[in-house]
Amino acid sequence: MLNIPQPLAIAVDRIHPDTLPGYVHLKVIDLDNQVMFYQQAIGLQLNWREGNSAGLGIEGRDIVRLTQIAKGRRYRGVTGIYHFAILFPNRRELARVVARLFSMRWQNYPTDHLMTKTTYVDDPEGNTIELYCESPEDGISEVVNGEFVARHADGRLSDGREPLDLDELFSHLKPEDRLDLPVPPQTRMGHFHLYVADLTETRRFYHEILGFDDMGVARSFRMGMVSAGGYHHHIGFNTWQGEGAPPPPEDALGLLYFTFNLPNTQELERMDGLLAQKGVAFERRPDGLFLHDPSRNALLLSTADLSLPASLEEI
Repeated sequence: MLNIPQPLAIAVDRIHPDTLPGYVHLKVIDLDNQVMFYQQAIGLQLNWREGNSAGLGIEGRDIVRLTQIAKGRRYRGVTGIYHFAILFPNRRELARVVARLFSMRWQNYPTDHLMTKTTYVDDPEGNTIELYCESPEDGISEVVNGEFVARHADGRLSDGREPLDLDELFSHLKPEDRLDLPVPPQTRMGHFHLYVADLTETRRFYHEILGFDDMGVARSFRMGMVSAGGYHHHIGFNTWQGEGAPPPPEDALGLLYFTFNLPNTQELERMDGLLAQKGVAFERRPDGLFLHDPSRNALLLSTADLSLPASLEEI
């Protein structure tokens, strides 16, 4: 039996359930070093490089974009991105990337979230990446009555952050599996987790205005989740940098913006009309609709076709 959390609320103007995370665009200080890390440690392919920017992912689809800025620095106590999460198709492919990190002696933190198997790793500039695969057969993590609850499939309670059984994970590797191969083409962005200034304002923006499903806010944990189509979460948000945290300065390293791909241009046009109707400030760009959440985290609503790097005007 699969354990699947259900939305607590579905918006009147629900975002299309086939909407999916696209790519994250990061500001970095050393483009060469970052490109090398994402290729060698994570296994992404270099799709393009132009001037001070590059895109990596699978062939024809970016998962991470990087732009080098001058004199960038890392700030604490500000909004931005806590981590972005790359979703692998199965435990075998997750095992491959974790084994690669171990072979490189790159520090990472294997964690069992029950519904997902995960490891966390920081890139050379401190951007945190979650690498995960789905495992709903093992248990569930959800928000119940405003509290975060995790249970194993047999009913045992969990904190949802148990050590990952690496022996079990590595048992999915086969002798012929090579660690130096790129990630498989099914790999994609799974979700984004944001630092925000206020839980209520953030929930209202993503749920009531943009139309994501409300998957719950655990106020004692200072975290909430929303998704498209009832997924456990496509966006996590927390106030762990402090209630009322300010947005980062222009020279901050880290998040430039993140993207969601609507299934077609008709949905993009519908969202254009809804944003205008609701008085949301946004910018129409060749690659989609660019806007900010209440914490000044920037996002782009696009489609898979429009998000191809035909131009770099947004940089």
